[in-house]
Amino acid sequence: MRLFNALCIAVLIAGITSAGFSEEMKRTATIAETSGEVMIKNAGPGSWASAKVGDVLNEGSFLKTGSRAKAVINIDGDSKTAVVDVSERSLVSFETLVKDSMTGVKKTLLDLSIGQVLIKAEKLDTPDSKFEVKTPTSVVGVRGTKFSVKVDALK
Repeated sequence: MRLFNALCIAVLIAGITSAGFSEEMKRTATIAETSGEVMIKNAGPGSWASAKVGDVLNEGSFLKTGSRAKAVINIDGDSKTAVVDVSERSLVSFETLVKDSMTGVKKTLLDLSIGQVLIKAEKLDTPDSKFEVKTPTSVVGVRGTKFSVKVDALK
């Protein structure tokens, strides 16, 4: 009986400590295409810079497009969790881009302040994964589909 109790305690401790090793890995988004004036600003202090194909956007980065400009962003690079088409006169920030290394749960949150995005999101791999777009008035969450979100300027 003591051996059984010791084994149960060892299994319990192993389960608790393995959960402690779970780590959120940062994910990225990559600019696949641009036309017109497309600007990016990385997280933290810094200034806006012209975007070019291959530029990497991290969690906390911003992207804005000018008049008659557009950008295509691949979230997770070539593995393409989603493709985001950013229309002219838009401002998008990449609020959350993380993946839990143990469970595979991916969390994506884009913040669309103004403008329009068309998103082609792949079906999420795990039930706890999230793909959301926040606007000044709502949050849209999807499990895998093609959808558009538009935010008009205040009048």
